[in-house]
Amino acid sequence: MESRSGRRILHGLFTAACAAVLAVSATAFSAFSHAAQVQEGAQEKSSVVEQGKFILHKFEQPIGEETYQITRDGDALAVKMDFKFTDRGSPVPLTATFRSSQDLTPLAFEIKGKNSRQSSLDETIDVQPEKVRLRDRDKWTEAPRPKQFFTIAGYAPATMQMLMFRYWATHGSPAELATLPTGKVKVEPRGQDAVSVNGKNETLDRYTIEGLIWGRETLWFDSNRNLVAAVTLDAEFDHFEAVRDGYESALGTLVGRAGSDGMAALAEISKGISGSTDTLAIVGGTLIDGTGSDPLPDATVLIQKGRIIAAGPRPKVSIPHGTVKVDARGKTILPGLWDMHAHFEQVEWGPIYLAAGVTTVRDCGNEFEFITAVRDAIANRKGLGPRLLLAGIVDGSGPLALGVQRVDTPEQAKAWVDKYHDAGFQQMKIYSSVKLEEVKVIADEAHRLGMSVTGHVPEGLNAYQVIEAGQDQINHIQYIVALMTPPLPESADRTERLKARANIDLDSPEAQKAIAFLVDHGTVVDPTMALFEFFTASSAKPPASFEPGVTKVAPELREQLVDVGPPPPPPVGDLIEKSFAKELAIVGALHRAGVPIVAGTDQTVPGHSLHREIELYVQAGFTPMEAIQAATIVPARVMGLDRELGTVEAGKRGDLIVVEGNPLESIRNIRNVRFVITNGKMYNCAELWRSVGFQP
Repeated sequence: MESRSGRRILHGLFTAACAAVLAVSATAFSAFSHAAQVQEGAQEKSSVVEQGKFILHKFEQPIGEETYQITRDGDALAVKMDFKFTDRGSPVPLTATFRSSQDLTPLAFEIKGKNSRQSSLDETIDVQPEKVRLRDRDKWTEAPRPKQFFTIAGYAPATMQMLMFRYWATHGSPAELATLPTGKVKVEPRGQDAVSVNGKNETLDRYTIEGLIWGRETLWFDSNRNLVAAVTLDAEFDHFEAVRDGYESALGTLVGRAGSDGMAALAEISKGISGSTDTLAIVGGTLIDGTGSDPLPDATVLIQKGRIIAAGPRPKVSIPHGTVKVDARGKTILPGLWDMHAHFEQVEWGPIYLAAGVTTVRDCGNEFEFITAVRDAIANRKGLGPRLLLAGIVDGSGPLALGVQRVDTPEQAKAWVDKYHDAGFQQMKIYSSVKLEEVKVIADEAHRLGMSVTGHVPEGLNAYQVIEAGQDQINHIQYIVALMTPPLPESADRTERLKARANIDLDSPEAQKAIAFLVDHGTVVDPTMALFEFFTASSAKPPASFEPGVTKVAPELREQLVDVGPPPPPPVGDLIEKSFAKELAIVGALHRAGVPIVAGTDQTVPGHSLHREIELYVQAGFTPMEAIQAATIVPARVMGLDRELGTVEAGKRGDLIVVEGNPLESIRNIRNVRFVITNGKMYNCAELWRSVGFQP
């Protein structure tokens, strides 16, 4: 579950006769009916009205394809779709069928298969004159038939999005369109973009769609309402693209355009979110400045032009005339939080991070064009979100490879480091298929340029090897656990491996060697414990039982987060719980030994998982102050920004949060962020949550 968000680029290939008809068609009805007549005029050699092929991508890497065919079936249209890709070695196949009247009004829809490595669909919709019958796996329900609607189940297959758009465009372009089995969508025109494809310039119409996934998808259509491109997320929240045959060369341009347009849309939304700028005084709250000093009651923090001018006892801080005052009595003032393992793969993460009190994130691997466009929009105050620090991802070739930034040779490794450095990235991110020789080259070049190196431990290597090769930081606790686990035979099954991890002795030679090695090398670890805890969820241990945030996320997101399976049979279920408890104990042992631990989430439950990460550190043995510092001053030091950020002190940037209650008394109060201040502007967190469909 390494990353999340996305896009897809689509296109339908027409028969010559059908394309000629559609070139002058103004409605879906005339397009399909006329095309059918053309087919009949050709001695009914085929009932095919339209067919097409889409190249599917993840992080801009081609990983599969989708084909579709639309045929005339009496007075109806019948569509068959075959969607399949392979993601890091895992096949993800999906098939769907759709029947409609000539004007695309749905009659029936069926979809079955997987829509990510970790999720599946098996649904049927039967449309009747007065009602609709809905099947989800083996459960049937009925509902009244909406007056106007379309049938679709998420982002895939791409063909269904194309047909939905055509239905919307030829049925009055309603402000909202009901979708079955659940939800509704909004389609918004966003302008036009020129692309160059095979030496030819083409102008495409750009739209956003909201409601199929959490947040916006960006889609491009040609003048005949053929879907040329769609930038979206898969069901794993990863960047996902699908490209119509022949349009692949435009992918990078469209990816960047989706990012900048999304931020522009959020900037428009942010105009309706209240905020205070210029001189601001937070008055009367308890100040926890992040330095480790005792809390200061009845404090005042004065901010001018984005900088902290003073922070101290209220009687000793002079407040200039005209200053906007915020009454913080009964509340706590803290530094803005950091998420050190983010994947900012959709623009909606911006308001969510701020709503949760996160003012700085480290993006641990993304699409180059997208993340630079988003970073620059935020930095130039043309978009809403936290400060972005970037780790440029690279990978080697192999079945587990991700993205397109290949480093199979020393020359490629050096070239990618140089490219990321020149684009203003702070770090390099090693993924799962990089070879040891290239890890060394990446680390040497990054260090020469003043960058540091974080990431996974690639397949076939261990943390000792990559750290000795120059990797400064390790993402995910699993790689540290592997150092402490006694050797197992290759034939060991899952139960045996879980048992070995659950029974790690922290006083054993293996564990003590690993801890000492990490301390000696100054290795930084972001353990992503909230992510691994989420893997323990089941119907017997629902996510809301340990992460209440799942009940507050947007409906499209909640549906996926709460859809967990039954508990594993004994003894696997118990061993999973014991293994997680041991991982938590290891985090505590690393912290006590002096290994820098920085809080990161790898997304999981947007906004809320950082709070859970901090809570879990207290369970691991951190004091509440130390847990807060793992999300404030410690990451600021790790990233070399502790003179600017990480504490509430005069001279530093005015990044801080106002929390209801005191997190030192109960760490769960860290969830109660009421106001966030960043770049000199204060936002009401409830408004930020609501701006992207979450509940405060």
